[in-house]
Amino acid sequence: MKSSTMIALAAAAVFVSVGCAPQPAPVAEAPPTPELVSDVVTAAEQKAMSPEAVLADLKAGNERFVAGELTPRDFMAQAEATAAGGQFPKATILSCVDSRVPVEIIFDQGIGDVFVGRVAGNVEDVNMVGSFEFATKVAGSKVIVILGHTSCGAIKGAADGVELGNLTELLNDFDAPIARADEATEGEANSKNVEFLNLAIEENVRQTIADLLEQSEVISELVDNGELLVVGGIYDLATGRVNWLDS
Repeated sequence: MKSSTMIALAAAAVFVSVGCAPQPAPVAEAPPTPELVSDVVTAAEQKAMSPEAVLADLKAGNERFVAGELTPRDFMAQAEATAAGGQFPKATILSCVDSRVPVEIIFDQGIGDVFVGRVAGNVEDVNMVGSFEFATKVAGSKVIVILGHTSCGAIKGAADGVELGNLTELLNDFDAPIARADEATEGEANSKNVEFLNLAIEENVRQTIADLLEQSEVISELVDNGELLVVGGIYDLATGRVNWLDS
């Protein structure tokens, strides 16, 4: 009797340890690896694009950036493809040098998709205008974007009268937009006046567009012929969204 009781207890212990013990949770399957985009713009594709379609593509890319849904890309494959087959960018973007405005990323573009010129305050000079003539008339870009951004240090410095070596001459280029913003807003015309600063940044983008068209017969002719759009936008550092200006 004692022996049979011990056998029963041992069997019960085995049943508990094997049959009723908590089972490990199933291992979740890893999400599928997204397929990387390796395609690049070809000469034929660039030629077939309308300026309106290219602008729509840039706007959609920025919406993906804001939503955190950037296109997964095989950048090395794109680099190799453009090195072997050449570049056919669909757009040209003039941006500030500000490190918080990574142009290709905020428009969700890959290698070979856009030309980018950068200078403090996204302002034109003869070198930039010549570069844009090449980018459009020679290389076939369909859109030029003059891209300002909120809290622009160049506009702040110009408004506050900053002087520093060659920077002094650069900041003089912002006198006209700053004057228009000062006339249209209340309060002091300095970097602490947010309403004034935002308007000065916008006026600077408009000034750059006007200067670009005035200084370049090549670019203005492309615009007149419907082969090119020149547009402006303000990138919001806080939200990641590009707010497009009315032409």
